Amino acid sequence: MADSNPNGAFDVIIIGGGPGGYVAAIRAAQLGFKTARVDMRETLGGTCLNVGCIPSKALLQSSHLFDEAGHGLEAHGVSVGAPKLDLKAMLGRKNSVVADLTKGIAFLFKKNKITHIVGAGVISAVGQVSVGKDTYSAKHIIIATGSEPAPLPGVEVDEKQIVTSTGALDLTSVPKSMVVIGGGVIGLELGSVWRRLGAEVTVVEFLPNILPGMDGEVVKQATRTLKKQGLKFKLGTKVTGAKKTKTGVSLSVEPAAGGDVETINADVVLVSIGRRPFTDKLGLDKIGVETDRGFVKIDAHFKTNVDGIYAIGDVVGGAMLAHKAEEEGIACVEILAGQAGHVNYGAIPGVVYTHPEIAALGKTEEDLKAAGVDYTVGKFPFIANSRARAVGDTEGFVKILADAKTDRVLGAHIIGPGAGELIQEVVLAMEFGGSSEDIARTSHAHPGTSEAVKEAALACLGRAIYV
Repeated sequence: MADSNPNGAFDVIIIGGGPGGYVAAIRAAQLGFKTARVDMRETLGGTCLNVGCIPSKALLQSSHLFDEAGHGLEAHGVSVGAPKLDLKAMLGRKNSVVADLTKGIAFLFKKNKITHIVGAGVISAVGQVSVGKDTYSAKHIIIATGSEPAPLPGVEVDEKQIVTSTGALDLTSVPKSMVVIGGGVIGLELGSVWRRLGAEVTVVEFLPNILPGMDGEVVKQATRTLKKQGLKFKLGTKVTGAKKTKTGVSLSVEPAAGGDVETINADVVLVSIGRRPFTDKLGLDKIGVETDRGFVKIDAHFKTNVDGIYAIGDVVGGAMLAHKAEEEGIACVEILAGQAGHVNYGAIPGVVYTHPEIAALGKTEEDLKAAGVDYTVGKFPFIANSRARAVGDTEGFVKILADAKTDRVLGAHIIGPGAGELIQEVVLAMEFGGSSEDIARTSHAHPGTSEAVKEAALACLGRAIYV
């Protein structure tokens, strides 16, 4: 949608096109605000939809099916022979999914009469956003510019041999070998994609474990499972440099605690050490908006120290999750409309879309021990779940943590089939201050993997049925 209001005035201008920005724009329009959204991309959806969440999940699904065809179908009595990879078609499907969804958001913008301004937005003055030679005014400006891959000193990205997550989504051939620098969510997901398609993948992580911040028991299970799938790990290891040749990349690595330098060679290196806020080109310093290491400082109502300027999503810190940004975007504009917008940060799930999926919510056991909280643990393995056994997907478990005195659910951690969907039941329980008994006394369809959640809740009370 082209700009339909050049040099115009708006109630709300949102800078940034990701889930936080476009959801905030739609909600603002619904509330009656004359709304514009500024983004550098022609297509809507930001990093998440164009080169992040959505294309990576499309490739995860396609690569999982390819892997299953080669290794998992015979157990079901289905013999298809060795599958043949058509990488061009697989990438084409991924691109088609992205295109369809971006068109869908464009339709929603048109439906809600939101002005889409293409270009790099700069807050040139309080109440003003400049995009190229044009300047727009607004009573409220919301910063939702998201984040970008964090660079690693000594490792220069070219998006061909040394890639970020963006380049890893568009490799034109399957590399014989790949090194993933960083054992977080993005690295493990994209590493899994290319391992399934035939690459030898090694994950180099500076910390002693993958998935930092997740429940320790889940991390141990995930490490074992991913190793069985063929991923190799060099933990407690730092990368100090990279040299590109015509045939590949040579990485210099050494123990994080210090020690002898080692060389690892790979066709492709994926740098996935985290993300940093994308705020340095907004002109924030010139208008006095306070930041901390690039993150925008806000109060409880998403307001910066400058009147009329707000911020949401990755740029304000916390969990860098699309759905967290969406909730903040909605809450922010509802507050601007005089409503009681609110985000419960204690009930925001995080999901790793490997196979099996990994989902985390609320406190970990490590968190509760450090805080001195008395708690109960309920666990249930998927191998004892009838549905998981029937479909042949039994890896992992459900774990629920509850307050020992009140039984209120404090956290949940799942590794297993459909973990990203199963966690939502516990999210709802936590949002309403529910207990493990509330979950345990709720009827669950049989046979279903959701019964594992019920059994874990029963286990918190010491009365699981199937173990």
